[in-house]
Amino acid sequence: AEAAFDAVQAGRQNDELAAYPEAFETSWLKTELYRARNFKQWMSRGLYLGTMMVGLEQKVMGGNVPWTLHHQHSDNETLKPASQCKPIVYPKPDGKLTFDRLSSVFISNTNHEENQPAHLTLKDPSVPVNVNLRTYAGPESRYCPAGVYEFVKADDGGERLQINAQNCVHCKTCDIKDPTQNIVWVTPEGG
Repeated sequence: AEAAFDAVQAGRQNDELAAYPEAFETSWLKTELYRARNFKQWMSRGLYLGTMMVGLEQKVMGGNVPWTLHHQHSDNETLKPASQCKPIVYPKPDGKLTFDRLSSVFISNTNHEENQPAHLTLKDPSVPVNVNLRTYAGPESRYCPAGVYEFVKADDGGERLQINAQNCVHCKTCDIKDPTQNIVWVTPEGG
């Protein structure tokens, strides 16, 4: 925010924020994130080992450890076929404590112009039905927190993936989690 404010004050609204990377490198945020860099990797190795190692790193060593753990695979490679999983039945939202996705998207105040170019596209339009729906039971309809992706009946009686890009909250989950890496997410018009 400080780098953006300085750029606006200097009249450089269209320039890249070159001061941002340097400001981040010297900030408290980088220090805090660096100390917690192994949390997810330790916890993915099990509750007990993860708790013990995170406690050791954070409480005993203050996050200043000489190692950095790395995942051995991409997040999209961890999705199991639907045949190997038991479906989870979630309770219906009550409208008081829990809410449906579209109500939550409305509250986010996300707004897209109707005539802007699509920022969510598919590399191959046949993959969502032929691979993702058949093998993984259409995960894009579940991993998107804004309900952007839904399978609807096609004119030929089959299924097709409908992309409701106007609901997108730009979390990039689809870009990260799609098992076939078929979804292309680009920055929407206007940044």
